[in-house]
Amino acid sequence: MSTKFEINPIKEWLPHINNPLLISGPCSLETEEQTLETAKLLAKDPRVFVYRGGVWKPRTRPGSFEGVGSIGLKWLQLVKKETGLPVGTEVANAQHTEEALKAGLDVLWIGARSTASPFVVQEIADVVKGSDAVVMIKNPVNPDIQLWVGAVERIYQAGIKNIVAIHRGFTPFRDTVFRNYPNWKTVIELRRLIPNLPIICDPSHIAGKREYLFEISQKAFDMGMEGLMIESHIDPSCALSDAAQQLTPADLGKLLDRLVIRHATANNPEFDNRLELLRSRIDVIDSELLEMLASRVEIVKQIGQYKKDNNVTALQINRWSQLMENRVNLGKKLDLNDTFVKILFQLIHEDSVRMQTEIMDKE
Repeated sequence: MSTKFEINPIKEWLPHINNPLLISGPCSLETEEQTLETAKLLAKDPRVFVYRGGVWKPRTRPGSFEGVGSIGLKWLQLVKKETGLPVGTEVANAQHTEEALKAGLDVLWIGARSTASPFVVQEIADVVKGSDAVVMIKNPVNPDIQLWVGAVERIYQAGIKNIVAIHRGFTPFRDTVFRNYPNWKTVIELRRLIPNLPIICDPSHIAGKREYLFEISQKAFDMGMEGLMIESHIDPSCALSDAAQQLTPADLGKLLDRLVIRHATANNPEFDNRLELLRSRIDVIDSELLEMLASRVEIVKQIGQYKKDNNVTALQINRWSQLMENRVNLGKKLDLNDTFVKILFQLIHEDSVRMQTEIMDKE
């Protein structure tokens, strides 16, 4: 069930925006010179609306560069003064939040590790309560949609209506070329649960490497996201954190030139008519699919009872292996993706075994 929050659209707190929101700047602020030089170059691109810079950098293990600390807030104030760009940074506790608000920062965001802790989110919510802060919330490190929604709720209950979710990917659970697994279905679920919540993508932390930034950025727009947060450094080769995923301002401009921005609707009147016709066909096919699955369930129940009567186990691994091989081969002939077919029948088979074991457990 979706939840209705009175969350402001981005244009409410950023009135001059005329394109998808683009937030850019270094992963970490390192020196005043690096901060300002990067900002001045980014400010020349009208597509950049907010300057970001990490001041406090919580790292997985001690010993890595953990940010310049509070002095970085003064550098962000200089950026705002000299470029006119709104500025923002990540806050990981109540003290960070208090300092950032006192410094007049325009945007605060809660990192993935912090989102995973309701205690930390509540600390931050207590500090921003009663302010007109813009608070962005990255997804938690694991694809736990309830943690993400819960973080949004805590900030919203503090009276904050300028909220944006940031999709930055999740800790990989399988081999992937990306630093963090995109898991787009979790973003779709967040959109379903909170339809009016603006969502932007952080391709830098998903990709981990420059060569994948365009692919992720385009996918984000294809999915209807409202913007991007992309890291940019005046000299990424010298960056003290996440050097491999940062772009120079010039290269960022080239990437943006290539992106195709999608829209929720089209001006063409025929588009809606044609789309509605195709969707109606999908609805009919989905109904047929569910009816066929219901028929399958009835047969599975009969099989479960027959196995019980003959004292045979619910799981028959040879049958399962043969079934999967046959279904994947048939899927190939029908031009279906192997992974899709495997996941689909994994789910179907798991539920079949569940139903059969329930039958066997009954007296």
